[in-house]
Amino acid sequence: MICKFELIPPIKSNSLRNCLFLDTNFREMKKIIEKLYQHNSLAYKIVLFVATTFLLVYFFPKGGTFKYEFQKGKPWQYEDLLAPFDFAIQKSAAVIAAEEKSLEKNSLRYFSYDTQVVANVKEDMSERLKAVATDSLYYRALFDQASAIVTEIYKVGFVGAGSATRVEDPRKEVVLRKGTQIEMLPFERFVFSKDLFHLIQSKIPLETSDLFQSALINLLTEVIRPNVSFDANFTEKALQDAIRSISYTTGKVSKNQSIISRGLIVEGENYEVLNSLRAEYSSQTRSQNSMYWIVFGHTLLVALALLMLMLFLRKERPEIFEDNSKVAFIFFNILLLFFLVAMTVKYQVDYLYVVPMSVLPIVLKAFFDARLGLFTHVLTVLLLGFVVPNSFEFVFLQIIAGIVTILTVSELYKRENLFISVGQITLIYMLTYFAFSVLQEGNAAQLKWNYFGHFALNGVLSFLSLFLIWVYEKVFGLVSDVTLLELSNTNSKLLRDLNEKAPGTFQHSMQVANLAEAAANEIGANSMLVRTGALYHDIGKMMNPVYFTENQSTGVNPHNDLPPKESAQIIIHHVQKGIELAKEYGLPDRIIDFIRTHHGSSLVYYFYQKEKEGSLEVIEKADFQYPGPIPFSKETAILMLSDAAEAASKSLKDPTAQTIDQLIDGIASKQMEAGQYRNADITLKEIERIKKVLKKKLKNIYHLRVEYPE
Repeated sequence: MICKFELIPPIKSNSLRNCLFLDTNFREMKKIIEKLYQHNSLAYKIVLFVATTFLLVYFFPKGGTFKYEFQKGKPWQYEDLLAPFDFAIQKSAAVIAAEEKSLEKNSLRYFSYDTQVVANVKEDMSERLKAVATDSLYYRALFDQASAIVTEIYKVGFVGAGSATRVEDPRKEVVLRKGTQIEMLPFERFVFSKDLFHLIQSKIPLETSDLFQSALINLLTEVIRPNVSFDANFTEKALQDAIRSISYTTGKVSKNQSIISRGLIVEGENYEVLNSLRAEYSSQTRSQNSMYWIVFGHTLLVALALLMLMLFLRKERPEIFEDNSKVAFIFFNILLLFFLVAMTVKYQVDYLYVVPMSVLPIVLKAFFDARLGLFTHVLTVLLLGFVVPNSFEFVFLQIIAGIVTILTVSELYKRENLFISVGQITLIYMLTYFAFSVLQEGNAAQLKWNYFGHFALNGVLSFLSLFLIWVYEKVFGLVSDVTLLELSNTNSKLLRDLNEKAPGTFQHSMQVANLAEAAANEIGANSMLVRTGALYHDIGKMMNPVYFTENQSTGVNPHNDLPPKESAQIIIHHVQKGIELAKEYGLPDRIIDFIRTHHGSSLVYYFYQKEKEGSLEVIEKADFQYPGPIPFSKETAILMLSDAAEAASKSLKDPTAQTIDQLIDGIASKQMEAGQYRNADITLKEIERIKKVLKKKLKNIYHLRVEYPE
């Protein structure tokens, strides 16, 4: 044997080392990229978790939190409290408001005296007299008499009709400004429009002729006009100066002075002192350069709350936890409510209870389930307790309202249901607030009736949940009962095509939908979801309808000319074809899940047995097995059992009540033995109830009665 060698040109050692170095770096970078790609979902959740935590902390108050929780009218449950430092006793907002109102009512009214008006009136009067009086003596007499009356009218001042209403009590003193001079006098000393005519008449001598008197009155009523007007700007300035001078404190508490003892009722003066201490404590905390510690504490609290939510999702709702868009959706709703409440507290705290907190559980229940909605609502409300005033009242009220929301809101596609539920939620708000107010005040006299209006407005705003649900469906690709109702319409294009191309399959789907809906109602599952999923679960059969027995109207079975393995593959592929068709028509993933799972990982048993009987070779079981996945919810499990039950019942040659019972029991047992339900959140008790419903429904379909022994 001859070996042939070929010389390879030498490679410089430095080049070789560089190539090896680059290759090693490339491989390392590739591994890092692969790891990041594999864990991108976890990285996304970590970033989302951190971002949400910091955004929520941003809305928290930056001061410290008073460590004692107290309510007016309740006993002090802590140890005897001594003042930790000197502080002033602050007046309550109600007391300050009352003082401001009293000042506004009793403040001095300022009026301005216009001297130019008097001169203008006399000049105007002279011009008019010259035009009508031809006799100089008559003119002089009339002018002198009119001038005397004008002087009398303007001696104190003539107030116009608009300014006369500025003082309620005529005996009240007002301030009259004449240039730089100020004079205080009773308001009743002015001349008013209603008294002008009588005043003119009273100043005319009795011996004056009627003609002269009439001319004088006409002249004066035409030329006289008000010269004293209300000075709104000066009055308001004086009022604001008085309001600014109000003292906001009523006393002082010295360090180590006793504030309240254990068991004493929190009311009156000690209630005001405790409120003052709480406000001063926040101020002192801010001034002690401990802002970073406060923010750190808030961050820990928020992170723990969000961590509990993440753990709940991972343990109880893994399908939601694995879907990043759904996790982001939940966090977004928490942030949205936090923003609304924080802005309300900052700018208009009196309208705190107008914020529709019930929207959160309504939306989460519409897209997911009641338990997740309540869990998220409670965590959100607990965190908001650090942001709002009267936190205990707020938290209790909102948690009660959230529970009522979860218990009452259902089937949103029925509009009257939401109206009834919102009415019940509003009533609960009102009753709970009434109870709190009575407990705190000891009577119903101090009720803030405007709060009932706030609760009613809250109920109106809760209807925004329908609009939000529609928006969230478009943005996050979620599905609500309203969308399910639209999809379940058999006049939709896809279902019409199914009816035309595979009428037998369409009828089978309708029967399965009725069975599954009844079973879902029996165990409290989402009946609208399972019904819609049942209508679409077999749409893949449209591609080859004649290969499925329910569509073989001529009696010709094409499987007779095919080997069992090929027939099995045609049957199995209807699942994949159904998924592709559903995606093409834009069906939501929650509906596609029913197409994926309605056969689970079961065998196409008929063709498997046929291959087993006719072949001597080892048969690959996987060739006759659906790819799965197996059902992972109550609804998908219900569909699997209902689908198998309806299809198998058609194979009964002589159906009786007993054979149907045996058929359903056998199908359920085989599916459980095959582990088809192990990922579904369904109990044995619920499966028994589903079997009972299916037996009853199928017996009604076949008009069967139980045969009693003779």
